[in-house]
Amino acid sequence: MTTFFTKADASKGGGLYRSAIVAQLAEVARRIQDGVPVSLKARVFAATADLAALAGWVSHDSGRYATAQRYWSYGIYAASEAGLADRGVEIVTCMSHQMIYLGHPQDALGLLALAAKKATLPATKALVASQTGRVHAALGDEQHAERHLGVADELVAAGLDAVPAWVDYFDAAEHAGARAVSARDLAEFRGERRLASVHFTDALRLRRPGFERVKVMDRIGLAAALLAEGEPERGSVAAHQALDEAARLDSTLVASRLNTLLDAARPYRTAAVDEIRTRAADLVAARPTTVAA
Repeated sequence: MTTFFTKADASKGGGLYRSAIVAQLAEVARRIQDGVPVSLKARVFAATADLAALAGWVSHDSGRYATAQRYWSYGIYAASEAGLADRGVEIVTCMSHQMIYLGHPQDALGLLALAAKKATLPATKALVASQTGRVHAALGDEQHAERHLGVADELVAAGLDAVPAWVDYFDAAEHAGARAVSARDLAEFRGERRLASVHFTDALRLRRPGFERVKVMDRIGLAAALLAEGEPERGSVAAHQALDEAARLDSTLVASRLNTLLDAARPYRTAAVDEIRTRAADLVAARPTTVAA
């Protein structure tokens, strides 16, 4: 059941199935309080960690940030009880993602430093390195950003071996997305025109079927990057495709990425960009958020 909800979340956004996921987690937590046989402990807590991690993520994607942190904290506890340190590491990266999203990069770095000490799998090591590089880019620290992103480059290129289901979303495409956002942030921080669009294009090329939310976010990122790079015609074409797809998702994360598109469109006063601005603003109004991610 968790696999079904995970796929649904990735393809349709966190809002649609959140109530069902949270209800399942509440029932599992109640049964754990009644006692778990020793022979089943590892399996029960491993499944609980998966469910709590997902409940946290869909809550985050629905704009319920404090609730997401509570679920993630419970997921870390469950992973520990199951003896799955790397499972807890992955959940910590979700918490750090939210800290970046809410504008607390130093808190994100603190969480990631703890995660780095506990990561043992190539996949979780690469995930932590990629995320850490992305945070340093948000802070305008190009040297540290490149160092950590480079570590992730090497790990991904070497192959991530047997990847557990709970982290198999992290692959070359996901890392390319982190590189794209990092390039965007560094360009904005330094007032330069770095080609973040190249990295967003790479991410889109590499994305596997079923990851519609991140694919839409990549498309929006590509459109915003093209506008920022002085390509309003190409940016408008990319934006229309992104907006067509964004309209089918229930996701605050997508709405937040749309705010970056609105920011990138601000300097232009053409009919084509005005149309993009109107469409994007209408979609953001349906999932109001002040965050630009």
